[in-house]
Amino acid sequence: MDLVTRVDGRIERGEQTRRLILRRAADISSVEGLEGLSIGRLATELEISKSGVFAHFGSKEELQLATVALATDIFVDRVVRPAFHGPAGLPRLRALCEGWLDYSERRTFPGGCFFAAVQPEFSSRPGRVRDAVAEAGTKWTALIRDAVAKSGLDDDPDLLAFELIAFLEAANVQAVLHDAPGAYELARRAVDARLTRPSASA
Repeated sequence: MDLVTRVDGRIERGEQTRRLILRRAADISSVEGLEGLSIGRLATELEISKSGVFAHFGSKEELQLATVALATDIFVDRVVRPAFHGPAGLPRLRALCEGWLDYSERRTFPGGCFFAAVQPEFSSRPGRVRDAVAEAGTKWTALIRDAVAKSGLDDDPDLLAFELIAFLEAANVQAVLHDAPGAYELARRAVDARLTRPSASA
């Protein structure tokens, strides 16, 4: 085995370990929030040395930022990308909403929506982690707003985006906090009714 092969193998193993750590960190955060993370806890649960975990991130803040980044990538893969494989306009808006509900209902993260779990922690705490969490939410809102604007519906894009996101987030809270799995079906009905009824300005 030559030196290049050995180096490449170590790099790949390092990346696999990093991904393993971040996936576990995201799962924990979806239940306990980002403050529930610690290098020591992850090391114990994954049977990795503390120094090994620390080498990948260097600080709790860097670990939190990397966890938000991973959760964002997973959200895009599960919710956004599939919707953009289909037609634009109203079908894409519906696909985004359904994708979000499916992402929460199938427990992509054990605590439901990762961002619904971590947003309250950082809503009034300035810093890099808050900025990263806020940016993810802002981009999602903008995506829904843009989909509304291109849907052909005669509605205020800001208002309709606000309503649709409220339906989705309410379903997540009802299902996770109140153990009401039927909330997802209610949200689907609410989204469908809102997208098929005449707009208030019509």
